[in-house]
Amino acid sequence: MKKVVFLLLIGLLWACKSDDVEYVNVNVAIAQVMSKTEFRASVEIQSPKPIKEAGKIYAYNNYIFINDKFEGVHVIDNTNPTSPQAITFIKIPGNEDISIKNNYLYADSAIDLVVFDISNINAITMVAQLEDVFSVYDYQLPNDIQDIDYGNYNPQTDVIVGWTIEVQQRDASFVQDFETIGFASNDSSGHQTVGTGGSLARFQIVGNYLYTVGSHEMTIFNIINLSEPTLVSTQYSGNNIETMFQADGYLYLGSTDGMYIYGLQNPENPDFISEFTHWTGCDPVVVAGNYAYLTLRGGNNCGQQESVLEVIDISNKYNPVLVATHSLENPYGLGVKGNSLFICDGEAGLKVFDKTNPLNIQWVETFNNITATDVIPLSGSLLMIGNNTLYQYSYGSNSIELLSSYQL
Repeated sequence: MKKVVFLLLIGLLWACKSDDVEYVNVNVAIAQVMSKTEFRASVEIQSPKPIKEAGKIYAYNNYIFINDKFEGVHVIDNTNPTSPQAITFIKIPGNEDISIKNNYLYADSAIDLVVFDISNINAITMVAQLEDVFSVYDYQLPNDIQDIDYGNYNPQTDVIVGWTIEVQQRDASFVQDFETIGFASNDSSGHQTVGTGGSLARFQIVGNYLYTVGSHEMTIFNIINLSEPTLVSTQYSGNNIETMFQADGYLYLGSTDGMYIYGLQNPENPDFISEFTHWTGCDPVVVAGNYAYLTLRGGNNCGQQESVLEVIDISNKYNPVLVATHSLENPYGLGVKGNSLFICDGEAGLKVFDKTNPLNIQWVETFNNITATDVIPLSGSLLMIGNNTLYQYSYGSNSIELLSSYQL
């Protein structure tokens, strides 16, 4: 009798457990893995091809370099701005940023730094590949991802090159507030020519040094020997860094919750000067004179709902002060040149302001019916990218005119 009661009790407990467990469907990101050996061997120079997803832009001499997110760099001949022509594609897996000095192009390839000689633009060659110099690289996941499956990923031998999204069942007690995260893997004498990046850049060349930032780290390279850069150091730089801008011997890092200022008195060891904090938002920054201009984009995974332009007085680098704010629709990159401030306001178009008085900037013009994400103001011309299209404008003191729109 006791044996029967015992077996009945076990059966009831099992039944209760089975009936009480609830399962839910969750979106799981499964890592796509490639061996480091295969990954590094895949860097190559290819013929021009259509772009998949336009990322950041960079201008150097008569050429425009456009990042294809995590794929590589498209090289555009811009000798005639009214009719730009694609020249070649540099396949660089995991690439997001580049910087150029004296015909040497530096690019990230996930965990590596690769260097190309572009002195002959029709015969670009890779001259160096510094391995495992970046300890953090980011692959943005969709907002609705609730779990990650790393599979057989080994950070010592492998690289994550993408994600496959699958719907899988999980116990309902599984934590559903999953946050999208980054993934750990680990001037000399003579004339110098350095290119110009947009406000979304994370690479900056200052003198004989290349500065790069990941989500939390700054990595410094000595490039006095342009074809053979050396890793100097990697240091903590702040929280959730997204962009970097250099001006007048300082680095300005835009993060999701503020701006960090670093001094370059010792170029091999940038000194933390101060931090300006605000609510959480996507945050590129540009600087002109005693003022920094930041756009904060809300209404998405960046943070708050409000989207604004902030004007910050940085005359005292140790105590930056907010002096003005202006409402925007959905801002991304921005740029300054002379008394003009250009803001890429997403689907609201390209907006132009007069910043003669930074405390009271004045709207000048809006270019509607375009999507604007990043901009580079050059001397007399403006490069702007959005929705896989490169726009070029000529501008003077009284007018801005479209030169060309080039579908990438």
